Amino acid sequence: MLEAPRKASSNEVPILNLSAWLDGGSPTQLITELKNACMKTGFFYVSGHGVPQHVIDDIFDATRRYFDLPHDVRMNDLIDERFRRGFMPYGINQHAGFKPDLKESYEFGVDLPLDDPDVQAGRPLHGPNRWPEHAPWLQAAAETYLKHTIRLGKDLLRLFALALDQDEDFFLQWSQKPMAQSRLFHYPKQDVVDEKELGVAPHTDYGMVTILTQDPIGGLEVCKRDGEWISAPFVPNTFVINLGDMFRVWTNDLFVSTPHRVVNRTGKERYSIPTFFNLDYDTPVTCLPNCQSDDNPPRHKPIKSGDYLLKRFREVQKYKG
Repeated sequence: MLEAPRKASSNEVPILNLSAWLDGGSPTQLITELKNACMKTGFFYVSGHGVPQHVIDDIFDATRRYFDLPHDVRMNDLIDERFRRGFMPYGINQHAGFKPDLKESYEFGVDLPLDDPDVQAGRPLHGPNRWPEHAPWLQAAAETYLKHTIRLGKDLLRLFALALDQDEDFFLQWSQKPMAQSRLFHYPKQDVVDEKELGVAPHTDYGMVTILTQDPIGGLEVCKRDGEWISAPFVPNTFVINLGDMFRVWTNDLFVSTPHRVVNRTGKERYSIPTFFNLDYDTPVTCLPNCQSDDNPPRHKPIKSGDYLLKRFREVQKYKG
């Protein structure tokens, strides 16, 4: 039995209010708060983010309706490896040392037509979305949600650049065709929590930044640098933001990607919806000059954004489309 952790304090997973900055105010205080969160846990909430509440309500309604459909109907939407769009059933994701994750998902991303040059060239993770005929209400809610979270992702990239003493558009230069993907997650009831069988086993996210909205049930748990697990509960009118592994490369471990897990301890079904905002496929991710010195040389080899993401996906997913 896995013991429930304590609730995170406001210093450990703070709430950053973006509204004044998005309205044209100074980012100075916000940047200080952001840097502190990124160096301590790599997790924080954002309020005043500009995403209308009805957009969030609509995507949760659509998510619940979709996962209420019979399983054999949803299997008609089975995800393919090339585009990574569609339904992912239980048992596909498995992290080393753990049983398969107790979750299922529906995945969609930046919609590219088949005649797009990158799609025609066979570039992985680029392609059209798959919208099920038996769920005609899903597409509109999903596309609207993705549009708003991509906009929020680009706003956050501007802040991250400023926090790292770069030009505000430093990361945006590699966001011309971002590999942004949203997932509708459904976690079943779990009456007994097995420490080896969780909603999502401990892991770090692979890319740049994750933008998560979760339902009031909560279940997200974060591992601090000292090894203690804390919960990041539902906070109304916020998104949970966490850093991916690429920030460790950019910043030489100044900004951390933190292990986290999902444990559904409530005896109820849980839903959450992350958008994984990743840079263009060919982005050269390497240590920033101001994050290294003779006494602190780069600790990570340079990586290409898309190749790294694809490698990490294949390490944890059994399914080959």
